[in-house]
Amino acid sequence: MLGALGLEASVGYPAALHRRLPHPVVWLGGLIDALERAWNRPAWSDAARRALGVAALLIVAGLAAGAGLAIEHLPLPHPALIGLVVVVATLGLAQRSLYDHVVAVARPLVAGDLATARQAVAAIVGRDTAGLDAAGVAGAAIESLAESFNDGVVAPAFWLLVGGLPGLFAYKAVNTADSLIGHREPRWRAFGWAAARTDDLVNLIPARLAGALIALAAGGGWRVMIRDAPGHASPNAGWPEAAMAGGLGVRLGGPAAYDGVTVNRPIFGHGSAPTPRDLDRALRVYVIACGLLWLALALGGLAWRR
Repeated sequence: MLGALGLEASVGYPAALHRRLPHPVVWLGGLIDALERAWNRPAWSDAARRALGVAALLIVAGLAAGAGLAIEHLPLPHPALIGLVVVVATLGLAQRSLYDHVVAVARPLVAGDLATARQAVAAIVGRDTAGLDAAGVAGAAIESLAESFNDGVVAPAFWLLVGGLPGLFAYKAVNTADSLIGHREPRWRAFGWAAARTDDLVNLIPARLAGALIALAAGGGWRVMIRDAPGHASPNAGWPEAAMAGGLGVRLGGPAAYDGVTVNRPIFGHGSAPTPRDLDRALRVYVIACGLLWLALALGGLAWRR
């Protein structure tokens, strides 16, 4: 676990490699998209589309878990196999890429280049960004950082610990399916039902761990997390977001526009709107939270060996 986390934090998935060999999550996305186009027919009943959505999720998660199982059982000497598992496990983690994406927002935002910051934040959030002011860009980036700390770091690490590579890869398949088809709009509501509900289930424990790590790293935020997290539409996303709001002493959430439609989201925290400097503070909290995760794994490993 520590080897995979350390290696991924150091090198991530290099852009040069991605241009030649797209990240496996791209492959998962392509398979999910193909199944959705083939099986999510508007003319079919909701019951049929829901059943086919379940089948699609089982296929994608099953193939992912099978690939992980096959790698773990390759006929290699034990040290070589351990090294291979460490390298392959980095494919399910996103510490480095998440940090790099948010830094790409923070640097121009702090420098006063709002246009570039808007372009950078558009790569990591789903909301409309063209009309965001500096506080809106900072808030969007902080929320994405907090939520993705769970989806890209804590939850993958949790399922790697629980289920090895099969658990890690199955989690990434479920999480990718949720991001692509687990929506409430009419097109996806029935077909994506299984992906959305399964993603809620597999993130139930990790999201609360992520919130706790953020509160520990920030030196506070527990009260805001416990009070405000249940107000989120997701049963999980509110925990790291509310913890970050409380830890930084800022206000997150609130109205946001998606494809021109304003959505009234719950508010986390009770401070002022975040500033560009608060985004820098959030990045520091994120780095410390990752370090605390490493420490917890190291201590747990030592205790297990005893």
